[in-house]
Amino acid sequence: MNAMLSVMKGHRSIRKFKEIELEDKLVKKILEAAQYASTSNFIQACTVIRVNNQETRAEIADLAGPQPWVAQCPLFLVFCADLKRAEQACSMHKVEMVKGFTEQFIIATVDVALVAQNTMLAAESLGLGGVYIGGIRNNPEKVCELLDIPDMVYPVFGMCLGFPDEDPGRKPRLPLELVLKTDTYSDTCDDTLLSAYDQTCCDYYNHRDCANRDDNWTQQIARMMSQPLRPHMLDFLNSKSFLLK
Repeated sequence: MNAMLSVMKGHRSIRKFKEIELEDKLVKKILEAAQYASTSNFIQACTVIRVNNQETRAEIADLAGPQPWVAQCPLFLVFCADLKRAEQACSMHKVEMVKGFTEQFIIATVDVALVAQNTMLAAESLGLGGVYIGGIRNNPEKVCELLDIPDMVYPVFGMCLGFPDEDPGRKPRLPLELVLKTDTYSDTCDDTLLSAYDQTCCDYYNHRDCANRDDNWTQQIARMMSQPLRPHMLDFLNSKSFLLK
């Protein structure tokens, strides 16, 4: 296994960080590498907001959970799907941008996700660790207000980064046999494989260093998917000129 594969397979969510400030040149190095993620049609529909203001961070930490590591981490970034620059490009060439199409939303959301994953990989390759903060979508309107995010842009998730001050175990992933299919989807799901994976997750939770829990993967997913998930998001996205068509 080469160094890159080791970094990728070594990913853990890190929420406790050493009190070491990240130099601007290190942050720049990480984000410059992240920008080389693939991008649909070269749109580069991503903006990253580095949040330094501690009062703003504290508010976002509360909105997101609360998740106190948002306020405590050395570096907090908010990743935004951004079509504002595309609109500006149209304006520069005196054409009107056609807005609101679902495909535009998909393009922008995928672009920002790819940049974010590159950011995490670049950071981890340099000895840092981090965690994604999807909780900013608990109240995206307030996040937009705090960060002055305009129309045609929406915050997808945040990311905490820093030098790890904990060493959690890796969460086991689904067996590749459940994820990789050949030629067709084949709409069958082997309960035996899922049951075995449930036991693997249960063993992980029972032996991890932090709080133990009596739980498994299918139980977690059943709880989550049997109730509405952030039902406010459609109206919010419509208000930002996404998903209108």
